[in-house]
Amino acid sequence: MLLIRWVYRLILRLALMGYHLLISAIEFLTRSRSKSKTSSPKKIIATATFYSDHWIKTHLQPLAQSSQCEELLMVASTPVPELDKVTALYPPPWLKIILGSVGSRLAYFSYIVLKERPDVLVGFHLLLNGLLVLLLGKITGAKSVYICGGGRVEVEGGGYNTENRIFNKIGQPDFFIERQLLKAVNKIDLVVTMGSGAIDFFKEKGVDSQFEIMPGGFDESLFIPTETKPEFDLILVGRLSQVKRVDRFLRALKLSTSKATVLTAVIVGCGPLRAELEQLTAELGLTEQVSFVGWKNDIEQWLQKSRVFVLTSDSEGLSQAMIQAMMCGLPVIVSDVGDLKDLVQDGYNGYLVPTLTPESFSAAFDQIFENDKSILMGKHALDDVRKLSIDQVALQWDRVL
Repeated sequence: MLLIRWVYRLILRLALMGYHLLISAIEFLTRSRSKSKTSSPKKIIATATFYSDHWIKTHLQPLAQSSQCEELLMVASTPVPELDKVTALYPPPWLKIILGSVGSRLAYFSYIVLKERPDVLVGFHLLLNGLLVLLLGKITGAKSVYICGGGRVEVEGGGYNTENRIFNKIGQPDFFIERQLLKAVNKIDLVVTMGSGAIDFFKEKGVDSQFEIMPGGFDESLFIPTETKPEFDLILVGRLSQVKRVDRFLRALKLSTSKATVLTAVIVGCGPLRAELEQLTAELGLTEQVSFVGWKNDIEQWLQKSRVFVLTSDSEGLSQAMIQAMMCGLPVIVSDVGDLKDLVQDGYNGYLVPTLTPESFSAAFDQIFENDKSILMGKHALDDVRKLSIDQVALQWDRVL
């Protein structure tokens, strides 16, 4: 098994070395063909894998709304919600049969880019979208944009801790692969991060690309506080995967309900660990208090039914779900990781939990419901996220483009 993993890492290393040799060759051959920067509206082509309509709307809508965007083509393998100036493109079924969902999307994206010759290319996440955007940008002269949704984890240790099925198979940190990925990021024209933590990481590693913090633009007409009486004390929104540590949330809830009033919780999301987490819920005796409702595109309604938003993750960028919750007037209890501290002021609009244990989260649960601190903290949370509306982020894209 160790030999197989070593061989796999060697092949991946060689592939990345070949990738950079190809980039260098293209740069040499096309060094005078780069498109000049203009103020006229631009054709933009993007690609991503996404798990909800809200996630993709949050990023596409302000970009498309920018006065500097003439047209935005989105190449995807799952349905793209209808948005002004956004055209969805999908790989043909026969290509999907041959290459699979991800492979066909990337191949079709490459075809569309080479055919349309856009001004700007956008890849959500480095692996593999950002890497491909850089390569195609060098070939066509288009500007490359990498939207770093996952923070430093996308690069750190060679991406071994991501959900990418190619890079997480290395099984352990590989700093040679990490350096190759950082080398790619350093050649990308614009890196958009969700918060300051990712920028700090990249700069510490010697990356001097242009950076912008844009966690997305959020619909103020949709994510709003309501007077509806909450049905749930706590809400957790996210993919049910290892990094989210929903098991930690359940164990914290168990500790809290054993020494205080019984708290109710709703978990909104799907993922590979759902069955395992539902079994743990039963083993902890929480079945009557915890509802697993799967993924919901009407996430605003579930937030409006809840009192406090929770994330117990091992790592995060700047969580979209957390921002949506704050726009709905919910205070938050979250791990003190990644970029979450960019918005969360401990004790003011929620709690940052530095020690990632069930006991620490349980203590925060009990603390926020004492004397109903959640109401005042929720008002503070709403005030702190008004700058992230669609209109405000569209103006930021105007400047960047």
